[in-house]
Amino acid sequence: MTAAHTIDLAWLSTGSTGAQNYDEFADESKITRIIEANPTSMLAVEMPDRTPEARAAGLSFEQCLPAAAERLQALEDAGRFAPAKDVAVAYRITDSRGGVAYGLFCMVDTDEISTSADEPGRVIRNEDVFIEKVRQRAALNNATRHLMSPVLLVQSDNPDDLQAALAAACSGEPAVSDVDEAGRTHAVWPIAPGATQGRLLELAGGGELIVADGNHRSLAAQVGELPRFLAVVTTPDSVTIDPYHRLVADPPLSGAELLDALRAKRATVTTVDGPLSTPESGTVHLYVDGAVHAVGLPDISGSIVDRLDHARVEHVLFNDVLGMDAGDKRITYVGGDYPPSWLAEQVDAGAADLAVLIAPVTVDDFIAVNLARLKLPRKSTWFTPKARAGLVLADLRG
Repeated sequence: MTAAHTIDLAWLSTGSTGAQNYDEFADESKITRIIEANPTSMLAVEMPDRTPEARAAGLSFEQCLPAAAERLQALEDAGRFAPAKDVAVAYRITDSRGGVAYGLFCMVDTDEISTSADEPGRVIRNEDVFIEKVRQRAALNNATRHLMSPVLLVQSDNPDDLQAALAAACSGEPAVSDVDEAGRTHAVWPIAPGATQGRLLELAGGGELIVADGNHRSLAAQVGELPRFLAVVTTPDSVTIDPYHRLVADPPLSGAELLDALRAKRATVTTVDGPLSTPESGTVHLYVDGAVHAVGLPDISGSIVDRLDHARVEHVLFNDVLGMDAGDKRITYVGGDYPPSWLAEQVDAGAADLAVLIAPVTVDDFIAVNLARLKLPRKSTWFTPKARAGLVLADLRG
């Protein structure tokens, strides 16, 4: 039996509502600028405290929830979305070099979520979360009675069959297409009830599904006691994992003290010439006091997770050396859309004191960790391409 189902009442964009997901920004002031330039962007609903009006009034996220619901209803009333009943929605992303990724917008059973080996369920959630973000998502879902950003799930069983079926479904003119900030074209095709829809749902929801993006959104569905959540089910061939770096402000050690403390922990530290760059696996690049240092952190005995560079950064650099938890507000998590040069600029400008660059997790390691029902460190996988918000909504009011 499949865990993937139709969207009882979907709202498909008619144009100009597409947006980056709310959690794709290292600099949240950029959200305000995007909303100011495009008031119909879904960011104005998903991040209501970042609208120009809310920022001027100093309103909290919770105080902005009624305005978010009103804004979404106004978009529907103005024809920015068109209703579609009992649909699954085929999804294609094409980049400027001709690369193609596929997915299926659908609803997935919340009670299938599993967070450990002894918890039954086919939807494997793989990362720790920031609980305040979860509470905000649950509150927004309740206030708007819509789901707006999908959880990205990777299908681990029969992915080749799903990829082929999705490619076949994405034919003819799409219902809507949207070009993102990186020049990728996002297009969707609603699939009505019938043999094609049934096969797509069976392939999408028939095996184990790994949460690639949307750990907070999936937990928000559980917190809000929603029977199903909005998802895009994709395949390993349709995703890559880009680096996920860190910026640190006001660390308890100076640059020289930090490097000495790392050496005391048996790390190798080598100053390198040239601009800041993403390292190869096994080495971390630190940028502090205007210099780049290649750091080989000591191995941690244990599971495959403990041997990942992200885990060693969290345990050795943050916990042991800096005495900081991964959830410390002084740490900013910077996804792969931001190049190393941007992180260096932030340090040089004084917006941060330390940049930590880490090699990306491989797709194979990501799948292996999840099938072993283990958890990745927080913010360790930046999947590309990301599902675009504001193209397909799920209405919860029925």
